[in-house]
Amino acid sequence: MIIRPARRTENVQEYYFSRKLKEIGKMNSEREALGADAVINLGIGSPDGMPPQEAVAALCASAQQSASHCYQSYTGIPELRKAFSEWYAVHYGVHLDPDTEIQPLAGSKEGILLISMAFLDPSDKVLVPDPGYPTYTSASRLTGADVVTYNLKEENGWMPDFDELEELCTEDVKILWTNYPHMPTGAPASMELYSALVDFAIRHGILVCNDNPYSFILNDRPLSIFSVPRAKECCLELNSLSKAHNMAGWRIGMLAGEPELVAQVLKVKSQMDSGMFRPMQLAAAEALSRGSDWFRSLNDEYRLRKIAAGRIFDLVGAEYDRNSCGMFLWGRVLPASPFLRRTDEGRMPDAGERPTAGQLVSDRILHEAGVFITPGFIFGKNGSSYLRISLCADVPALERAADKIASVMERINTK
Repeated sequence: MIIRPARRTENVQEYYFSRKLKEIGKMNSEREALGADAVINLGIGSPDGMPPQEAVAALCASAQQSASHCYQSYTGIPELRKAFSEWYAVHYGVHLDPDTEIQPLAGSKEGILLISMAFLDPSDKVLVPDPGYPTYTSASRLTGADVVTYNLKEENGWMPDFDELEELCTEDVKILWTNYPHMPTGAPASMELYSALVDFAIRHGILVCNDNPYSFILNDRPLSIFSVPRAKECCLELNSLSKAHNMAGWRIGMLAGEPELVAQVLKVKSQMDSGMFRPMQLAAAEALSRGSDWFRSLNDEYRLRKIAAGRIFDLVGAEYDRNSCGMFLWGRVLPASPFLRRTDEGRMPDAGERPTAGQLVSDRILHEAGVFITPGFIFGKNGSSYLRISLCADVPALERAADKIASVMERINTK
């Protein structure tokens, strides 16, 4: 390399799933040469269903118009901002001014980095949940901020311990990241939690960033943190069409908050792009107008998938919450799991230095059964004994995965 990379990149690695997909791609090439089936990937939460047909039709119709191919507004077209505002009013009971309190994004993941760049200076501190979405940590580190993790534990229902937060919240803390329904655990949001977070933020003068893309998945009570009085004073909320409308590849999300906060994010975003493709914005507006029937149908399918995913955890020997929300199933590997037994060579499967229980089981299932299940350690140390199954595979695929795992179990049990 002719020059040294920026020092800020020394604190982050290539995203785990980017690296893992390369590994699985190589495995699939080798398996194809041997005439074996491709790996069944139960890792990433990328919805496999179709978006609303009305949204696809709106995209195609607008793409035929010459005016659609020009640069677009940095703040999004009025139709999309209005649609986001109405979506919040109908489903969350929250009023957002479409002109000043909403910023469309290229997916909510973009918003995590934009917020970090807009509000963090080097040596500022950021409170990040463990377990939690790894991008909260990496985006903070890219700005030079210091990450301070706060614990989420199964015995507390994966809720924050506010006594711990009080101790961690020094004067250098500027942002607290939160995410409910929680990824990866599926713990639901509640008004009690959101009220406590808003009170905490106001008392400490910090910004709470609520990442809220899972609120419609296997959840009959979608909530926004803006339902709490005074939340706009101290909170930003991210949302997305990726999960709720099967539009992950479209990269359409939003950020909401009081005008001054949104304007700071726009200051950064306007340096990075020149607006979103107009047909996509019109399609998103159409998708957002879908009513409760759309979400009911979506969740009918996810409920069936969750049952099938539960069978996999039953086979693996992992304990899970049958009432969790979101599009993942989170399970704790039990000590008696057959996949923690030693191999024929008298050793545990090689998963790197000091592998966690979840990592050991994940690697063994991948290499022996041809099924990839995400190890929980990537979400933090509190996920080290856990596995996560994505529900973004249909029931037949989940059943094939279970059959493959069951075949491996038979071999293990006969040795």
